[in-house]
Amino acid sequence: MTALAQRVRGWFGGGPAADVLPVRLGPQGYSRSGNHPVRLSDFDHALVWVVVALLAWGLVMVYSASIALPDNPKFGRYAHTHFLMRHLLSLVVAFVAALIAFQIPMAKWEKLAPWLLLVALVLLVAVLIPGIGKGVNGARRWIALGITNFQPSELAKLAVLLYAADYMVRKMDVKEHFFRAVAPMGAAVALIGLLLLAEPDMGAFLVIAVIAMGILFLGGVNARMFFLIAAILLVAFVLMIALSEWRRERIFAYLDPWDERHTLGKGYQLSHSLIAFGRGQIFGVGLGGSVEKLHWLPEAHTDFLLAVIGEEFGLLGVLTIITLFFWLTRRVMHIGRQAIALDRVFAGLVAQGVGVWIGFQAFINMGVNLGALPTKGLTLPFMSYGGSAILMNMVAVAIVLRIDYENRQLMHGGRS
Repeated sequence: MTALAQRVRGWFGGGPAADVLPVRLGPQGYSRSGNHPVRLSDFDHALVWVVVALLAWGLVMVYSASIALPDNPKFGRYAHTHFLMRHLLSLVVAFVAALIAFQIPMAKWEKLAPWLLLVALVLLVAVLIPGIGKGVNGARRWIALGITNFQPSELAKLAVLLYAADYMVRKMDVKEHFFRAVAPMGAAVALIGLLLLAEPDMGAFLVIAVIAMGILFLGGVNARMFFLIAAILLVAFVLMIALSEWRRERIFAYLDPWDERHTLGKGYQLSHSLIAFGRGQIFGVGLGGSVEKLHWLPEAHTDFLLAVIGEEFGLLGVLTIITLFFWLTRRVMHIGRQAIALDRVFAGLVAQGVGVWIGFQAFINMGVNLGALPTKGLTLPFMSYGGSAILMNMVAVAIVLRIDYENRQLMHGGRS
C-alpha cells in the first residue's frame, strides 16, 4: 500500500495516520495535529497591539493638542490636563465596554441587531428634543449625562452595521429582487439620515450610508441594484449641498481656501491645517512643538488631530498613521472573509462592515486634514478626542476579536 493510501485509510479507519489530520490555520497555512500540536492564540494579538498603539499615540497627541487651550478665555476654567484626563477616562470606560462586548457570542449579537437599531432611532429622536439634546456651535448632537455627553450618531453606526448584516442574512433568498431585498433597508437608512440631517450631522450620515452600501455589496446584492442605490445616494448628497448655502460655502472654501473671502471664514481650519503640515516637513518640529495648536487651528484635538501629528512628527508620522490604519482595515476584512469561508455569513459581514467603517472614516478624516476633501465633522478613529467615538470604536473592535475567536474555535474542531 502506498504512503498516500495509508494516510487516507488512517484518517477514516484508524491506523498510524489518524493523528495527523490537516488543520486549517488561516493565513499561516496548514499544519498537522499529533507530532506537532497546533497552537493558536485565542485572538489576534497583532490586531490588539495595533489598536493599542493608535490609542496610546492618540492619548499623547490629545494632550499635546489641548494643553494650551486653557490659555483661551473660552476654556479659562479648565486645567491644562482637563482634556487629557477626560480622554483617559473615556479610554477606561471604552476598555470595560469592549471586554463586555467580547463576551457576547455572535449569535446573541444577531438577535440583538433589530433592538439595537430601535434604541439608536429613539436616541436620535431624543437628541432633537429641547432639554434633552445638547447644542454646540449650532449643532444638536449630544445627550448630556452629567459628567459626560453621549453622541447617538456613533451608536447608530454600530446599530446600522449589525442590522444590515442581519438583514442581508435574512434576505439572502430575495436579494435579486430590488424592492423586496433593498427597499426596507433603504427606508431604515433614509429615516436615520433624516434624523441626522436635522441635527445636522451630514458626516455621520455619509459614514452610515457607506457602511450600509458596503454590507449590501459584500452580501451579494445584484450589481445593477448596487449601482442604482449608489447613484440615488450620490444625487441625494449633491442636492443636500446645492440646497444648503453653508454647505456650498464649505465646498467653495475647500476649492480655494486661500481666497480672502474664505481664509478667515469657512476655509480657516483648512488653511491652518495645511500650514501645520507645511511646517512639519519630513521629520516634524518635535513632540509638543506645534505652533498651530496655540489657538490658530480650531478643534485641533478632535477633527484636526492629524494636522498636529503632521506638524510635530512630519511626513514620517503621517505615513505611519496611514500604514497602521491600512493594516488594521486589511486585517479586519481578512477576519470577515475567514468567517464567511467558515459559513458564518452574519459574523463575516459584521467584521467586513467594521473594516469599511474604520477604513472609510479614517480616509475621510485624513482627506479633510490634507485638503483633499471638503471639511466634515468626522474624528480620526481611536485617536481623536471624543468619548462616544472611542467607546463605539472599541466595541466594534471587540466584536471583530470575538468573531476571530469563534473562527479559531471552529478551526480547532470545537463550537463557536
